[in-house]
Amino acid sequence: MTFLISRALADPNADVRGRMINAGILIIDKHGGENVSLLFPIFENYLNKTATDEETYDLVREGVVIFTGALAKHLAKDDPKVHTVVEKLLDVLNTPSEAVQRAVSTCLSPLMKSKHDDAPALISRLLDKLMKSDKYGERRGAAFGLAGVVKGFGISCLKKYGIVATLREGIADRNSAKCREGALLGFECLCETLGRLYEPYVIQMLPLLLVSFSDQVIAVREAAECAARAMMSQLSAHGVKLVLPSLLKGLEDKAWRTKQSSVQLLGAMAYCAPQQLSQCLPKIVPKLTEVLTDTHPKVQSAGQTALQQVGSVIKNPEISSLVPTLLMGLTDPNDHTKYSLDILLQTTFVNSIDAPSLALLVPIVHRGLRERSADTKKRAAQIVGNMCSLVTDPKDMTPYIGLLLPEVKKVLVDPIPEVRSVAARALGSLIRGMGEENFPDLVPWLFDTLKSDNSNVERSGAAQGLSEVLAALGTTYFEHVLPDIIRNCSHQRASVRDGYLTLFKYLPRSLGIQFQNYLQQVLPAILDGLADENESVRDAALGAGHVLVEHYAATSLPLLLPAVEDGIFNDSWRIRQSSVELLGDLLFKVAGTSGKALLEGGSDDEGASTEAHGRAIIEVLGRDKRNEVLAALYMVRSDVSISVRQAALHVWKTIVANTPKTLKEILTVLMNTLITSLASSSSERRQVAGRSLGELVRKLGERVLPLIIPILSRGLKDPNTSRRQGVCIGLSEVMASAGKSQLLSFMDDLILTIQTALCDNMPEVRESAGLAFSTLYKSAGMQAIDIIVPTLLHALEDEQTSDTALDGLKQILSVRTTAVLPHILPKLVHLPLSAFNAHALGALAEVAGPGLNFHLGTILPALLSAMGGDEKDVQTLAKEAAETVVLVIDEEGVESLISELLRGVADSQASIRRSSCYLIGYFFKNSELYLVDEAPNMISTLIIMLSDSDSATVVVSWEALSKVVNSVPKEVLPSYVKLVRDAVSTSRDKERRKKKGGQILIPGLSLPKALQPLLPIFLQGLISGSAELREQAALGLGELIEVTSEQALKEFVIPITGPLIRIIGDRFPWQVKSAILSTLSIMIRKGGMALKPFLPQLQTTFVKCLQDSTRTVRSSAALALGKLSALSTRVDPLVGDLLSSLQPSDGGVRGAILTALKGVLKHAGKNVNASVRSRVFIFLKGWIHHDDEQVRISVSSILGIISQYMEDAELTDLIREISSLVSSPIWSARHGSILTISSLLRHNPNAICLSPLFQLIVDNLEGTLKDEKFLLREASTKALGRLLLHEIESDSANTSAHLDILSSLVSALHDDSSEVRRRALSALKAVAKTNPSAIMAHLTVIGPSLADCLKDGSTPVRLAAERCALHIFQLTKGAENVQAAQKFITGLDARRLSKYPEQSDDSEDSEDDGASG
Repeated sequence: MTFLISRALADPNADVRGRMINAGILIIDKHGGENVSLLFPIFENYLNKTATDEETYDLVREGVVIFTGALAKHLAKDDPKVHTVVEKLLDVLNTPSEAVQRAVSTCLSPLMKSKHDDAPALISRLLDKLMKSDKYGERRGAAFGLAGVVKGFGISCLKKYGIVATLREGIADRNSAKCREGALLGFECLCETLGRLYEPYVIQMLPLLLVSFSDQVIAVREAAECAARAMMSQLSAHGVKLVLPSLLKGLEDKAWRTKQSSVQLLGAMAYCAPQQLSQCLPKIVPKLTEVLTDTHPKVQSAGQTALQQVGSVIKNPEISSLVPTLLMGLTDPNDHTKYSLDILLQTTFVNSIDAPSLALLVPIVHRGLRERSADTKKRAAQIVGNMCSLVTDPKDMTPYIGLLLPEVKKVLVDPIPEVRSVAARALGSLIRGMGEENFPDLVPWLFDTLKSDNSNVERSGAAQGLSEVLAALGTTYFEHVLPDIIRNCSHQRASVRDGYLTLFKYLPRSLGIQFQNYLQQVLPAILDGLADENESVRDAALGAGHVLVEHYAATSLPLLLPAVEDGIFNDSWRIRQSSVELLGDLLFKVAGTSGKALLEGGSDDEGASTEAHGRAIIEVLGRDKRNEVLAALYMVRSDVSISVRQAALHVWKTIVANTPKTLKEILTVLMNTLITSLASSSSERRQVAGRSLGELVRKLGERVLPLIIPILSRGLKDPNTSRRQGVCIGLSEVMASAGKSQLLSFMDDLILTIQTALCDNMPEVRESAGLAFSTLYKSAGMQAIDIIVPTLLHALEDEQTSDTALDGLKQILSVRTTAVLPHILPKLVHLPLSAFNAHALGALAEVAGPGLNFHLGTILPALLSAMGGDEKDVQTLAKEAAETVVLVIDEEGVESLISELLRGVADSQASIRRSSCYLIGYFFKNSELYLVDEAPNMISTLIIMLSDSDSATVVVSWEALSKVVNSVPKEVLPSYVKLVRDAVSTSRDKERRKKKGGQILIPGLSLPKALQPLLPIFLQGLISGSAELREQAALGLGELIEVTSEQALKEFVIPITGPLIRIIGDRFPWQVKSAILSTLSIMIRKGGMALKPFLPQLQTTFVKCLQDSTRTVRSSAALALGKLSALSTRVDPLVGDLLSSLQPSDGGVRGAILTALKGVLKHAGKNVNASVRSRVFIFLKGWIHHDDEQVRISVSSILGIISQYMEDAELTDLIREISSLVSSPIWSARHGSILTISSLLRHNPNAICLSPLFQLIVDNLEGTLKDEKFLLREASTKALGRLLLHEIESDSANTSAHLDILSSLVSALHDDSSEVRRRALSALKAVAKTNPSAIMAHLTVIGPSLADCLKDGSTPVRLAAERCALHIFQLTKGAENVQAAQKFITGLDARRLSKYPEQSDDSEDSEDDGASG
């Protein structure tokens, strides 16, 4: 101790003194307790001693005081020396030396247990000096003293004596800078001395500390910095968590001073303990980096300083030297990020990286990962990968994973492969360095990205990353996920398959030799991928294959080669192509060539290989294996796919130096391979082998033919079907490839072989034999046909061989139709057709197709004949064959087919007509040709066939007609209206000629649904045609209804009537309306009660048409309305309406209404109510003498009709009225009365005959025959004729009574008017038809006048006289009558008239009803 005091404490170097004081304290602490009594006197001696150099001795004195303090803690608690020592220590605190003050502070703490009583005064004294002393040294000493005292009294005294409150007030004192500085000094020393015990108060002091950073007085600001540093160095992990949020929040404050303070405090956090430092720096540095761009320069400057503070605590010497560069990178990232990364990559690290180093590095690396430049991203990713291996503790990296990993993931899916590769390795390094537990979502994310539907680039990046990660996680983990990876290689989504196959491209690189153990599991998945329908999947699989071959060609050849060889013969051309490429890679590796030489131009035999390459391959593979591989490769040079051919040719030319020589060496193996392939179940493989065989024949020609043909001939005896089929393909290729001259010597063998194959019992073999026949025909020509076809035709006759022979014929027909057909058909169409021949014709037609166009005249007649034959099975087979024939022809054959079918339709045999009709229907229904142009002719023909004499043919014709019409587009149908009308007319005439009188119905239109085919044509014309077409359609519909049976018509009444009513209601020309009215009249007559639903509409329509401006429309409507009323039960309203509209109407309309009224009363008079009838009678009675002749005719006719239903009084009144009018001086009145009498004699003759005025009426009628007006004479003649007819009908025996009226009629034959003469002849003819004997009795009266009429100058009279003579002389009833007639007429006339048909003029009265009533 004496040495320490006398020598060390007087040392001029402060540092030496400080260290010596600490050494002394340690000695006293260790040994002071035992030596208190020894040391105290020494220390007191030194303290009381005077010295020459007082200044130097003061230093000694301070040290001794400290030693005394340290020793005092070994004194008893109540020892009076303690108080003295404390006082001395408090004095020494004024020494302006931090080391002394710190030592005093340490000494004071243990002594405080003796000073409890003086505590308030002691603390108050120190606080007072701390806040108010003028000297900085004293204030600083007071701060240390206070800290020591508080430590001695315990943490509780802070609150007990209000120390913290006093300090807070001091910091907040705006008036005294010394006070603020002192308080901060106190705060600093308390932090330092009490350490973490003081932490709760630190949080409270933080806002004040922040304010102090921006104090105007420098001394205060410096004190604040020191306080902050002390505070941060003592913070615990929890303390950091409490402090950090409020500081970070301060950065967002608008006031720049607050920001600045927060930045300075954050900078001070660099002095935290290492553990806390690594926890807080990841949050601090990014925020400080942001501050560098603040608008206020002082905040920026504070940020710079804070980052420098972080840099100043870096312990890694390499990074420490780079701090300026790193700070530049943080300050100006745009310009310095790349440079900083370059410098980092160039630095060789010897020491590990600590937390502060990471804090500065990571923001730069993070920025680098986000740069657009690929180079920068690559460097940044590289550094991320290296970081893990350089950090002291991997946990230091943990806070940065959340920041860096998303960016590394983005870089992993970068479009540039090199960048992806570096990012993938970085991920591997991270997993390796930090363990999988720190990246829980990474592997799932990689697998998900591998499956994503996004771009190939993303999946490729994920595959690369995953391969590195799997390598880092070790083989156990890889074996665990491998089954799932292989399973996903055949996932249903193409993108998933692509991703997982891409993974196999990178795994060999990352796992290295270890991956070799899994090749057997992986290869099938890759080979399947090669055949995928998706191109990107195939590319991925091929890429993986190339990598496997590149890595494992040398070490795993026995494993890779068989898989690749199998792929060469795969059914999928894509697998074949990829397998050839992979085989090439393998062979290139083995031969030691790159295989990248461009082999353009030159023949297939010129390779780029050398003998050395060939020897190398034989050495590694062995000669047998090499021969097998080359044979397979040679075969796929002729592949069906051009891509496979090109790939195989490239490999062949790269590894084979001399093709002819090599082919000779491998010929045996090659032939074996070819024949095996020709027998393959894969058609493509057989084809490839055949083509390859052809190429072989072309190359080696006559040298191999004698060897090949016997092998192929023997092959046909093989029990294996596909092998026999392969032989046929081989024969085709050999014949196609060899020259004609080369084949001549083998021709007999070839023909025999192909003939055998064509009769093979398996269809596949026969099919291939057909193709071989085609090739043979090119060389052998007719020789082949002359030998083979007769043999096959002969075989047709044998039941056992007929089916195979037929198929053989089909096969050769399919390849040589035009050459073979003329030989086959004559044999097959020989009549009568057998069932087999019919079947054969159908089968051959299917194959011959349009080749039959020119042979239809040969085939169809035979088939049509057989279709109507008696044998059921021949019928069926012939029908099927004919159906096939009509469907196989093309456009060019349509004309010949139609003409053949039309010839059949016109045939005299019903069965041929029927078959032809059936085929027409079948052809139009099932053919895919455009037949609309042929349809009109067919429709016309089939409509005429509806009146065929054979009922079965009629039914078939109708069915065919339906099919033909259905095949025509709807919009074309209206154009057929005229054609159909003509055809219906022809059919009707045909039927009329057969029937000779009576109702004419077409048989085909009496079938159920008879109108179904034709109705659409007319309805389409009605609905959508032009006005002219609508008229034609309406008329045609009427004609169609006329010849349709009522039963067949029933179900079509509504579909026809509806459109007719709709069209007539529109504004169409009168011709259309007239035609529709005409058709509706026919429909009313034939449809009857089926029209009931339309009665109201029809009635309204007809009544409306009565007012039409056209006479034809009016008269048609009037007649139709009359017929319609017969179907109605209530006609009173109609009659009433007609009467009402009669009064105001003019001439034309009035005539139409009267005609309608007449029709209604004629057809439904009995249903008219008596009062309505009376109204009609009263109304019309006054019109008997109307000025208009037509009105008189109509009125008289109506009165005649309703006379049947009149009351007796009304009838008597009428007869009296007309009797009086007969003698009227006005001729129109006389005319009207005679017309009415005539009408009454027709409709109700008894009313006249039984009337008391009968004789008067007869006299008047006879008198009127001499009237000057011919109309009256004509009317009287007609009336007398009707009277005579009634008399004879009611009393035929009383001939004398009839003579008077007869004589009057005979006298009318000499009238001046030809009309009167004709009317008289008609009346006599009617009587003669009713009762010939009554007339015969008076021949002498009639004969001469009748003879004169036969010579009349008027043709109508002469014609009427002929008809009258026919019936009066009974000329058709025997030669004696002809003889008898010659008394009055010439023999020539009598004989001529006797040949007239008797029933040719039944409608005597109806024809002129309208004219004369």
